[in-house]
Amino acid sequence: MTTLQANKPNWDQLFATAAAQSGYVTTQQAAEAGYSTQLLRKHVLAGRVMRAQRGIYRLVHFPPGEHEALVAAWLWTEQAGVLSHQTALSLHGLSDVLPAQIHMTLPEVWRLRRLRVPAGVVLHHADVAPADRSWFGPVPATSASRTLGDCAKAGLSPELLRQAALQALRRGLVVRSELGDVESALEPFGGLAA
Repeated sequence: MTTLQANKPNWDQLFATAAAQSGYVTTQQAAEAGYSTQLLRKHVLAGRVMRAQRGIYRLVHFPPGEHEALVAAWLWTEQAGVLSHQTALSLHGLSDVLPAQIHMTLPEVWRLRRLRVPAGVVLHHADVAPADRSWFGPVPATSASRTLGDCAKAGLSPELLRQAALQALRRGLVVRSELGDVESALEPFGGLAA
C-alpha cells in the first residue's frame, strides 16, 4: 500500500471505530482512519461530526448510546482509565446511588501527569488489575467487589454502602469473604447486617 493510499480518509474505518464506542472517536483514532484535524473540522462544519470535547468527536448520525458521557470520559483517559466508585456502583445496579459526577480510576503513573480534567469527572489513582474489571458495553468499570471496596475506603454513606453490599451478595456478584473493607467501614454503624 502506498503512502497516499494509507492517508486516504476511510469513512467505513472511522464508522467501525465509532460503532464500538457509542459513536465517539479520538483525534488519534480519526488520524488512523485518514482524517486529519483539518478534515475533522470540515466535517464538523458540514454537520457530519460533532466536537464533544478536546480531542474527542462524535459522528452525529450514529444512534445514541446508553453510556455516552462515560465513553467520552473513558476516551479522554486514552482508554487507560476504569470507571469506578459511585459510577461503577450505578453501572452494576447496586444501591440507590445517583452519581452527580463520573468517577474514573487512572493508573498510578498518571498521578504525575498534569491534566485538564473534563468538567464532572473525579479522578482516583490506582492500578486496577484485569481481574478487577467488568465491561459495560464499550467501557470498563471496576468489578463489583473492587467497587464496594473502593466505596468503603472513600467513605460512601453507610446506608448506601450497606445496601450495595447486600444487593451484591443477593445477586451473587460477590461472596462475603470479599467484603472485608465494607465490613470494616460499617462496623461503627452496626455492621453489614444492621
